[in-house]
Amino acid sequence: MNIEAIIGELEKLAISSRELDTGEADRTEMIHQVAVYANQFISGLNKVNAFRQNAVGDLSINNDKYPLHQLLLQYQKEVAETGINAASPKHLGYIPGGGVFAAALADFIVAVTNPFSGAYFASPGAAAMENEVVNWLKRIFSFPDSAVGCLNSGGSVSTLIALTAARDKHQIKNDQITSSVVYLSEQVHHSTQKALRIIGLEDVIIRYIPLDSQHRIISKKLNEIIEKDEAAGLRPFLVVATAGTTDTGAVDPLNDIADVAAQHKLWFHVDAAYGGFFILTSKKNLFKGIERADSLIIDPHKGLFLPYGVGAVLVKDSDAVLHSHYYTANYMQDGHNEELLKSPANLSPELTKHFRGLRVWLPLKFYGITPFLSCLEEKLILVKYFRYKLDELGFYTGPEPDLSVSYFWYPFPTDTDRQNRQLMDEIHKDGSVFLSSSVIDGRFVIRMAILAFRTKKETIDEAVEMIARCLKKVQQ
Repeated sequence: MNIEAIIGELEKLAISSRELDTGEADRTEMIHQVAVYANQFISGLNKVNAFRQNAVGDLSINNDKYPLHQLLLQYQKEVAETGINAASPKHLGYIPGGGVFAAALADFIVAVTNPFSGAYFASPGAAAMENEVVNWLKRIFSFPDSAVGCLNSGGSVSTLIALTAARDKHQIKNDQITSSVVYLSEQVHHSTQKALRIIGLEDVIIRYIPLDSQHRIISKKLNEIIEKDEAAGLRPFLVVATAGTTDTGAVDPLNDIADVAAQHKLWFHVDAAYGGFFILTSKKNLFKGIERADSLIIDPHKGLFLPYGVGAVLVKDSDAVLHSHYYTANYMQDGHNEELLKSPANLSPELTKHFRGLRVWLPLKFYGITPFLSCLEEKLILVKYFRYKLDELGFYTGPEPDLSVSYFWYPFPTDTDRQNRQLMDEIHKDGSVFLSSSVIDGRFVIRMAILAFRTKKETIDEAVEMIARCLKKVQQ
């Protein structure tokens, strides 16, 4: 192809390719349409069900073009109106995500400016902002300045990073794997077992430690089991505690477990993905000892009410994390000599990554921290209120929760589990408020997880009315 042909082909392709670079007038109109949609969606959250069992229609991709208003209507019907409405104040089932509006604006800005936040050399400001969020988290949990951390997609990746560091610190590899021991609660989040499998530790010995009546690890039993394993010639190396379990919101006795871990030189990991930010509330005393953890995970998309997709991990041993994740390549040589710990990519499996720092930093700077703390305190009181109203209806409730997750069941005279399952089915069919279920101590129970920042007293009142309505159907 000669130069004239090349230029001609480029001119022809430019006509079509320029369509991707939307002009200012069109951008303004598109932003207006999206703003109208967002306002209508948010304004309608209290008026629609939290759970809808609608079938999903045709979402196939082809070469046809559609106007934005039509695509927004399709999104509303096929996505926003199917399944769990995770932005709803009436999502009380799983641990809710958030969606504060300032975080949505942050993500919009990030998508427009598109900084490469994985490497300090590529975007010093973006990397510095993410690191400042990590520094703020270190201060909250009294981690030393020398600790390292990064933002990632959520608790699962955070756990992967932390447990990989534990593995490499204790050099658990090859034939040592089958004689190495990990100590867990039966209520530990399943991302822990999943992470062990992913990082090549599927064949480690896992001990599940007995729990007390509040569903917390019994530290004395933990110590006894470790001593037996050591006497048997095994290699205990990791204990995982939880600061806010998914099933019951329990906070393990962190300081006591830290004592045991220190005595036996185990890596002490704390999963605070759900409950960690309650350390800023009246429940702070429950978190004594969390500062002694070797690693800690926390999800801003839970306790800070941000959109799904932002978790954080803190690790005290930077060498262990760098051993796991730091690598370089010839094409990255321009940034090779930068300080290692300034680049989030050196502390994570991710190189190319979403710039998550702004979605945390901007809301905290815009709203201040006080409204977030008020929301957390509010949820603690709402779960007490919910349990009180359930008691009035004749339900049995589980033990007083540490945080904002609890459970309940109705004492049907016969076939209690079966009829509570039927009640759960009726609640899902109703859908006005979304609740979920679990099995605790062999009993089928219905869960409440109160964390959505929009959830208020009137939400709980609506939930109680729905439960009473569904209970009558089961009793007929």
